[in-house]
Amino acid sequence: MRASQRSRGESEAVVDELLVLDEKRRSAIAAFESLRAEQKELGKLVGRAKGDERTQLLERTKLLSTQVKEHEAASKEADAAFTDLLRSIGNVIQHGVPAGGEEDYVVLEAIGTPRDFEAEGFTPRDHLELGEILGAIDMERGAKVSGSRFYYLTGQGAELELALINLAMRKAMEWGFTPIIPPALVKPAAMEGTGFLGQAADDVYRLERDDMYLVGTAEVPLAAYHMDEIVEGLPKHYAGYSPSYRREAGSYGKDTRGIFRVHWFDKVEMFVYCDPKDAETEHHRLLAFEREFLEALEIPFRVIDVAAGDLGLSASRKFDCEAWLPTQEAYREVTSTSNCTDFQARRLNIRGRFEDGTSTLATLNGTLCAVTRIIVMLLENHQQADGSVHVPLALRPYLGRDMLVPRG
Repeated sequence: MRASQRSRGESEAVVDELLVLDEKRRSAIAAFESLRAEQKELGKLVGRAKGDERTQLLERTKLLSTQVKEHEAASKEADAAFTDLLRSIGNVIQHGVPAGGEEDYVVLEAIGTPRDFEAEGFTPRDHLELGEILGAIDMERGAKVSGSRFYYLTGQGAELELALINLAMRKAMEWGFTPIIPPALVKPAAMEGTGFLGQAADDVYRLERDDMYLVGTAEVPLAAYHMDEIVEGLPKHYAGYSPSYRREAGSYGKDTRGIFRVHWFDKVEMFVYCDPKDAETEHHRLLAFEREFLEALEIPFRVIDVAAGDLGLSASRKFDCEAWLPTQEAYREVTSTSNCTDFQARRLNIRGRFEDGTSTLATLNGTLCAVTRIIVMLLENHQQADGSVHVPLALRPYLGRDMLVPRG
């Protein structure tokens, strides 16, 4: 844990604090249980005693009752302090994860070749300009109705979203995932259990009157689906489609143009419950599925091994796929897959049934299609000089055409 904290750029001292609190918790629980045992034994003696002996026992029982209550409160307080600190510490990272922060990732491979628009004889338009030409994106009315970072997908834009969702869900089912449409509002236990009320709390929308949260990803309701259960028939593979809501509190001034970074978007998310010994294999399978989806859309991209300081609270390792964005001449994140080992399962009280009994299982997640970002990449990478957009072969059966054309 200390090594993990160092790699994350976090304090190692918290581990020592945790050990001190654990000792206090254990001592408080032991003292409470000892007094509780004595209280039960006295109860038996009182029933058989008479006269002065009974009077003395009753006095001792009364005193003991007060002590039991005090020690029970102390044990609960010590346990809560320990649990709160433990929940603030990120998952222990895997061996081999790059140390450092956001810029210290390692590029594992690059797939596809970015187009040379200069050689083709025209300057690429950005996705918003294309979206307006196609009658596909309306940011002005999105801002009028809901505020900044909101939008309407209209006409061909709406059709494109529906086609992408259908393609993503069909692919997931072919790979053996069970489709799920989960709730987008969850209780605090679900949000906290998945690790989204720690470092990411500022990006979460909360409905105070109802004490509910809008999810930022289907990962949350999919992880909590088996909360407080013993899961049989592992591994379980789910593909959830839901809206995702994010305040983007830490991104002020970033990507304010268009729909790359918005407060709401739809997403198809893959989620896995499995035996911890199979988690690494499942992680690479999720990455392979993400790669296959992006390759089917004919988008150039690269795969990075995310550095420890950029993993977030729940991941022990994370791979991102970053697609090429022509107008920025940069790779930008479009998918992410994380191995959360037993971190979320412990917090959500989920166990698996195995041949040798029950024990905590592992959870993993992977983005298959974050719709708005994929639309950005499709428009910019497949644009033509006249403002039309080539539709990849894999998407045509779901969209019903081979080109998106400017509105007349």
